[in-house]
Amino acid sequence: MLLIGVKYQNKAADLNKQSIIKPVVISTWNHGVLANDAAWKILINNGDALDAVEQGVRTAEANPDVQTVGLGGFPDREGHVTLDACIMDHHNNCGSVAFLQHIKHPISVARKVMEETPHVMLVGEGALKFALEQGFQKENLLTEKSKQAYEVWLEKSDYKPIINIENHDTISMLALDENGNLSGACTTSGASWKMHGRVGDSPIIGAGLFLDNEVGAAAATGMGEAMMKTAGSAMVVELMRHGRSPYEACKEVVERIYKIYKNEPDLEWLQVGFIALNKQGEYGSYCLRPGFNYAVQTNTIKNKLINADFKIQ
Repeated sequence: MLLIGVKYQNKAADLNKQSIIKPVVISTWNHGVLANDAAWKILINNGDALDAVEQGVRTAEANPDVQTVGLGGFPDREGHVTLDACIMDHHNNCGSVAFLQHIKHPISVARKVMEETPHVMLVGEGALKFALEQGFQKENLLTEKSKQAYEVWLEKSDYKPIINIENHDTISMLALDENGNLSGACTTSGASWKMHGRVGDSPIIGAGLFLDNEVGAAAATGMGEAMMKTAGSAMVVELMRHGRSPYEACKEVVERIYKIYKNEPDLEWLQVGFIALNKQGEYGSYCLRPGFNYAVQTNTIKNKLINADFKIQ
């Protein structure tokens, strides 16, 4: 697997200004590589971006070794695995679920909310009831590996998630298909050892994910409260509307978040990162601290994992 630095993403924006690059898929973290593989099979066969992002992030939801998404996700401080997800298409249709338990693929439930209900978001017991009515199967999502990690945490019950590991590796994915349409998806088990009932940015349209098919798309990862305080993904898209490149837009919003938190005495717990993709197929990313990476695939870039640029050491 090839790791390349941020200089590449800046050059990509400069080189591609005269032509539209499509299809493109971009997703967060190491597990984005497998997710991109699944999405690319759809995109390369002239499939829809919406189908691509759903099927892409389902790979992380079903993987018990990805302990920040879906099956095997780290539980809350009461030992319950609770999941959040949202999905959005090029018509600005969107669906979301939050505080969902017992369902392995919240992203697919979110799509059902978008397509089968008049609502955008369902939460908790209502989301579970809807999922079961739609044919999803109820199952235990707490694997032995995550249960053991939880029992170790209980010994001190100290809420200080480790950045880039527990704080937290949401998978977000953006895709531009051959028809020039954008879609996005975001799914997570949220911050490890969170309070029971806590919901982060991942199911919140405008915070964890946003797109405008005339402009571009953006998605977030990291501590959700920081993204919600800034409507982070929506702001990235709005900055691209006003002429910023995907990289520049991500960087500006990260710097806004840093300004909010910089005077706190202990900032080591905070990590935030954004990915962005515009209508020309240009992509970019930026994060607060080193350690965040993302995967990109196009017809000329074979699913490379890229280290994002960062604000502070």
